[in-house]
Order: sequence, then C-alpha cells, then structure tokens
Amino acid sequence: MSATLVPSDVTAATAAHDGLNLPSRADVRAAIPSDCFERSTARSFASLSLSLTVVGALVASAAAFLPLSWAWTPVWIAYAIATGTAATGLWVVAHECGHGAFSRHGWLQNTVGYVLHTALLVPYFSWQRSHAVHHARTNHLDEGETHVPRRADRTNGQTTLAFRSRIGGAAYAALTITKALLLGWPAYLLAGATGGPSRGRTNHFWPVRPFASDLFPRRWHARVWASTAGVAVVLAALVAAAAHFGPGAVLALYVGPYLVVNAWLVGYTWLQHTDVDIPHFAEGEWSWLLGAFQTVDRPYPRIVDVLHHRIGTTHVLHHIDHRIPHYHARRATAALRREFPEWYRFDPTPTAAALWRVGRDCVAVRDGGAGWRFTLD
Repeated sequence: MSATLVPSDVTAATAAHDGLNLPSRADVRAAIPSDCFERSTARSFASLSLSLTVVGALVASAAAFLPLSWAWTPVWIAYAIATGTAATGLWVVAHECGHGAFSRHGWLQNTVGYVLHTALLVPYFSWQRSHAVHHARTNHLDEGETHVPRRADRTNGQTTLAFRSRIGGAAYAALTITKALLLGWPAYLLAGATGGPSRGRTNHFWPVRPFASDLFPRRWHARVWASTAGVAVVLAALVAAAAHFGPGAVLALYVGPYLVVNAWLVGYTWLQHTDVDIPHFAEGEWSWLLGAFQTVDRPYPRIVDVLHHRIGTTHVLHHIDHRIPHYHARRATAALRREFPEWYRFDPTPTAAALWRVGRDCVAVRDGGAGWRFTLD
C-alpha cells in the first residue's frame, strides 16, 4: 500500500493525537477544493440515467431474445453478471441519495433513493441510518457497523482460527468468500451479521423486540416501517409476476442480477475497510478521523468504475466527507493524496487477488499495541 498508517513503535492513541501528526478534520476538509462540495441535481440525474439506460437495455434485450431453457443457462449467467454489475450503479446512486449528495432538495433525493433501493429490496431509510453509524464509527472494534472483525482472544475468534487451521487457508478462503458474497447482505439486513458486538442482533425491517437496539431509536421507527412496506410491495409484485409469467422468468430476469448486485455490495464494503495491514481500534484508541483513514481505495477496471460511479476508487474521500458527489470525487481524492500522502491509502493489488487475501488471512484480530491487527495464531 502507499501508506502504512501506524508504525509499530507508537500506540494508536498516540498516533490519533500527536505521534504521526494526524491532521484535524477541519484541515483535511480544507484541503479539498470548495467547489467539490457543490451538488448538481442535473448531473446526478445524468448519472442515474446512464445506469437506468444500461440496465433497461439489458433487461429488455434478455426478455425479448433469450429463451428460457436450460441450454441457455450460460447466457443467462452472463446476463445476470452484466445486468447485476450495471444495476449496482443504481444502488450507488441510491446510496448517494441517502448521504444527501444527490441534490440540495431533500425530498427529491429521498424519493429517488427510496424508489431505487426499494426496487433492489433494500430498506432505504433503515440502511440510511445503519450506514450513517458505519460512517460515524468506521473501524471501531466494538461500535463499528459492518465487517467488524472477530477477536482472537474471544471464543468466536479462537473457534474460527482453529477451523481455518483445520481445513487450510485455501479452503477457508473459498468458503468465506462464497458465504460472504452470496449470503452476507441478507444476513446483515436480517440479523446484523458482522455488526459491532456492542449492538447485538439487529433487523433492518423490524426495529422493535426481539431486535430492539440503539441502531434504530424510536424516532426512526416510522421510517423503518415505511422501508419495510416498500420492500413488501416489491416482493408482492415479484410473486405476482412469477404467477403470471412463470417463476423461471422472474428468477432469470430479476433474481440472478439481484444476487450479483449483493455480491458487488458486500465485496466493495469488505475490501474498503479490511486487509491484513488495516487496524481496528478499541475505545480509547479510536477517533473518527483515525477510523476514516482506514478506508482503502482499489484499482477497479475502468468500465466497472464508470458504471459504479467510482465508489471503489474514491472511497477514502467518501469517508472523509460523504457530502461530496461522485462526479467531484476523483479531483477531491487527488487533493487528499497530494496533501496527506502518509495517511491516504491505495492498494494496487488487483481486486480479485485482494479479495482472496482478505478472505484467506483476515480471520481475527489481536491487540498489537498499535491497533488490533489480523493474526493467524
């Protein structure tokens, strides 16, 4: 990586304050050109239109020309990969709506975000809230939200380390990656999988007992229920479509791409905040900016980067200030890299190789005196 965040001879707490001259939040934001914070509704809709056009063309072409037969399974798999990859751009636009970066008009961006996320079976307001917690507690060992690692000094970490040792690194990587990409997103929405241990079980559709927690305070309950209602309507529409056109049509046209979208989402989030040299911090060590700078940008293929509105190549900047729209993100990222080279993280490892490394070696963390780092023993 271009920067090793915390050297082993200082504590994370020292690094957070004096040891490595961690800049202030104001200093980092001041380094970003002021016009990067400007939101253009027209430009945001242009990005939305790009994603809608590509997804619409793929779905319409498949519905019109691809036979629903087992002989065409390889083509349908290719369709699912292509359409799911393109539809991830819609997911990213909705994500930007949830952050307030789509438009200056709150009602407009919430409407767009709600429609897009709901169509992808994402509870918009629920995830808006949990994702805000993720940004507020990035790489916090206890209060983080999503991909919080197991601890090697606790039972679940010890059990997982022993399991990896028993089956071997390659088998463990294959199993872990498959499970995460296929089941990770619904497991997170339904049970808070990979959420911080301080939060307990959570559910993005049901904000009360037995899932009651501080993730969804009472003032958020109405919005959570609205999100749940929207997803229920889409599920009902899919059942109706299956009854009318046949289950095979719905599975081929919608479910296949849906699974690919989920895989992209989990893969992005996992790789943005996890690697063998990225620490997590306990209370007393952690600070907001120290946590935000644990984010890592990666070299996604250009076509993917365009389709996904640069969510993977400019994510450090996104954690520094999520109000910056994606169409300003590259220039703002360049400013961060220029002004804070010792803190900005970029890993040139091809993303497939990085995913394999993370799935194989990022098992559990142990206190190393400079944050909690991944260990295999």
